[in-house]
Amino acid sequence: MSNARDIAALIGRILIAIMYIPAGFSKIGGFAGTSGYIASKGLPLPDVGAAIAIVVELVGGLMLLVGWKTRWAALALAVFTLAATILFHNFWALPEARQFAEKLLFNKNMAIVGGLLLAYAFGPGRYSVDRE
Repeated sequence: MSNARDIAALIGRILIAIMYIPAGFSKIGGFAGTSGYIASKGLPLPDVGAAIAIVVELVGGLMLLVGWKTRWAALALAVFTLAATILFHNFWALPEARQFAEKLLFNKNMAIVGGLLLAYAFGPGRYSVDRE
C-alpha cells in the first residue's frame, strides 16, 4: 500500500503543478494583461499582485512538482488559490447569465485547494526531493 500511496502522491503533485507552472509562465509574457485584469477587479497595486501571482505559481508549482518543501509550497498555493477564487470567481455577485460558468470555476478551484491541503497534511510521498 505504501508504494501505491507514494505513486498516487507523485501523480497528484504532477497534475496539480501542471496547472500552476504554465499559468505562471503565461503571466510573464502577458504581464500587462494580467495586471490590467487585476486592476479591473478594483484591487490595489495590480503590478505587485501580478508579480506575486507569477512567483507563487512558478516557484510554488515547481516546488510542488519536484516535492521540495512540499508542505509549504502546497499551503502557499492553497492560500493563493483560495484568495484568487474569492476575488476573481465571485459568482454570487454576477448576473444570472454568467453565474453558472463562474460557479463551475469557483468549485473547481475549491477542489484544487482541497487537494493542496491534502498535500500539506500528508506530504509529498517517497518519490520527491523531501522523501517523506
